[in-house]
Amino acid sequence: MHTKNVLAVDLGAESGRVVRVGFDGSQFSLEEIHRFPNTPVQARGTLHWDVLRLWHEITTGIQAAGSDTAGIGVDTWGVDFALLDRNGNLLSNPVHYRDSRTDGMFDWVFERVPRRTVFERTGIQFMVINSLYQLASMVKNNSPLLDITETLLPIPDLFNYWLSGTKSAEFSHVSTFQCYNPHSGNWDYDTLQALGLPTDILPTIIQPGTRIGDYQAIPVIAPATHDTGCAVAAVPTTTANYAYLSSGTWSLIGLEVQQPVINDDSYAANVTNEGGVYGTFRLLKNVMGLWLAQQCRATWQQQGQQYTYDQLTQAAAAADPFVSLVDPDHASFLAPGDMPTRIAEFCARTNQPQPQSTGQFMRCVYESLALKYRYALDRLVRLTGQPVEHLHIIGGGSQNKLLNQMAADATGRVVIAGPVEATALGNAIVQFITLGELQDIAQAREILSQTMGTETYTPRQTAEWEDAYQRFTTYVEDES
Repeated sequence: MHTKNVLAVDLGAESGRVVRVGFDGSQFSLEEIHRFPNTPVQARGTLHWDVLRLWHEITTGIQAAGSDTAGIGVDTWGVDFALLDRNGNLLSNPVHYRDSRTDGMFDWVFERVPRRTVFERTGIQFMVINSLYQLASMVKNNSPLLDITETLLPIPDLFNYWLSGTKSAEFSHVSTFQCYNPHSGNWDYDTLQALGLPTDILPTIIQPGTRIGDYQAIPVIAPATHDTGCAVAAVPTTTANYAYLSSGTWSLIGLEVQQPVINDDSYAANVTNEGGVYGTFRLLKNVMGLWLAQQCRATWQQQGQQYTYDQLTQAAAAADPFVSLVDPDHASFLAPGDMPTRIAEFCARTNQPQPQSTGQFMRCVYESLALKYRYALDRLVRLTGQPVEHLHIIGGGSQNKLLNQMAADATGRVVIAGPVEATALGNAIVQFITLGELQDIAQAREILSQTMGTETYTPRQTAEWEDAYQRFTTYVEDES
């Protein structure tokens, strides 16, 4: 049978790539055409994304893929955006969500719109990186950019615009902004206007699977342009009683639901309702994820110590268990910088031994992540009453066998790891459905479950993990 190929342009916080995904009617194939770093740039005290460099790399990858391409889809990390002038030109380099401009913006926003009202209107968890607080900081600081902005585009839709000429905003990515109202199915105009934001700059919201134009005669199709939306589309499940964990720089753990869960309990739990594919929502919790490991490694590299991630994982496996634990989502861990020192300071504040060796730091990071997965999953199950028999770990982090086993141990549930390339696969699956090559998402997941290699981890040592969990909960700050 003839194989049809599409390109999945997948941009993560650390790197981007252009992946050719083929489908022959019975199975998928993947080939990485072009990979490139995604390096933020600090200029005059502001942290920016280098979107022109990313655009160059995207087009380089598309050209390298050749002419046998039936579609192109772009997905990226969430919350960030670009501003265009009346001629459709980029006004400034988009600001990175880890920039300090949102410091203190919770108070400023909630003085104008009550915190509970914001959640009722959006169903999105409170994270200071959310677009709502980025935009509010521009209002507070009287940014001249807002006066000359004609159009705001989410980051993936900036690239979609450059590819197709169409200015639009795809639903799954917009839902991460905390500026979308799932009750009305549109932008949260009430909140944005109350904050003094110009709402005429907001583009039309489109659904995943929309064909928005062409690039060099190749159809440009919006997948779930938020990378987690793509990843969840490629969970190889055939049952409803599962949870997913998209593991990468961020760990996103959650359930796939048909309606957002917006009530007092979900507000207290500070969970989020992000848009999914084909009428679904992703009820989930953001956990800081492998960012802690990445920043530890970067710090050691600056000190002249070179480690691969495999070496770091081996060192963690050899270290004693449950010596030191941290809350991965503590505010002190959000910004780039000397993560080992911050971890040691957290342990000192909580009267725990401070890690000394590389292995002890990494053991602390991995165990703490696994325990935070348990903490988040317990809350999601209580909120919905949905039983969870399996935890599907997808994305790059699913290659970490030690963390996979720890996740099984901590949650007391069978972990199914893989596919590693879930984001690219989910991106492509939506394109194939639009192109008529697949009937629906259920068919795609059935094919994935039969053809993509996964690895299963069974819980063990649950008593020791239960003791560690009880201790861990005392270090987690109340998020409500």
